[in-house]
Amino acid sequence: MGKILNWGILSSAKIARKQVVPAMQQSPLLKVLAIASRSQQKAQVVADELQIPRAYASYEQLIEDPDIDVIYNPLPNHLHVPLTIAALQAGKHVLCEKPLALTAAEAQQLVEVCAQTGKLVEEAFMVRSNPQWQWVREQVKQQSIGKLCAIQGAFSYFNDDANNIRNQADIGGGGIYDIGCYLINTSRFVTGEEPCKVTAVIDHDPNTHTDRLASAIMLFPSGVQMTWLCSTQLVPYQRVNFLGTTGRIEVKIPFNAPNDSENIVYIDDGTDLTGANYQRQTFPVIDQYQLQAENFCAAINQQRAQSNPLEGAIANMRVIDAIFKAAKTGQWIDI
Repeated sequence: MGKILNWGILSSAKIARKQVVPAMQQSPLLKVLAIASRSQQKAQVVADELQIPRAYASYEQLIEDPDIDVIYNPLPNHLHVPLTIAALQAGKHVLCEKPLALTAAEAQQLVEVCAQTGKLVEEAFMVRSNPQWQWVREQVKQQSIGKLCAIQGAFSYFNDDANNIRNQADIGGGGIYDIGCYLINTSRFVTGEEPCKVTAVIDHDPNTHTDRLASAIMLFPSGVQMTWLCSTQLVPYQRVNFLGTTGRIEVKIPFNAPNDSENIVYIDDGTDLTGANYQRQTFPVIDQYQLQAENFCAAINQQRAQSNPLEGAIANMRVIDAIFKAAKTGQWIDI
């Protein structure tokens, strides 16, 4: 099983409080030992709510706790790299929320620090630990739908609150950083390739200046075309389709996969447009956040490879950089 690792949580962010930490606490492979916030009172409230033994009034105090092995960093996007560097230099491994950085160049700073400290960094794309995505990747690899030619994806929700951190441009808000990154990451995961060129169109909110609607096309070396859209101001929706020469795979809830019901993927041979010939592939109830933490523990204990190593996270940021540049210039951008 390996060493049981002690985790510390940087901030009382909603994703940590409501999803990630409760999932971690279900695992026998780790212990959530401490949480930090910007005040002792706020940290203590969440610590009491989640029954976490230690509460700290600052991120720095938690990072310096000698009993902590691993840091989970769900801070606002502009704090991902600086606090991850601080944690690495304090001798901690780091699971950092996406996006790992605001640019590929910023993310690249972590390479040298990881080399110096011997600690691991992983970008928190929990979907890579989900059996439904691993199954889709294997089906595409085996050409169960013939030769993969195209991928179509969408991810949206509605949030126009200017005070929400996701709508604050100066700290890394906007739809591409928040949810478009999933569409990029999963297409890279399934194809096993890096996009070679992209083009994009972005609509910005006139008040917050964040990207509220973005559409992109990504071309892969094998010829696969990925088209996707993401939005922070549309009806909540998410779906990804993989289209091959003889069939299609549709992931029903690709990103916010439920932890209290089966995950479902459909396979369609295209012979009946009403969907009468859909095959339904189901997966047992799991919590992808728990699996993500357990897989990272296994990588730290040298029992398996990382699900999303640092070089892959930097590659994802290169695509995001190119998409912003393509939308600004109106041109195809080589990666």
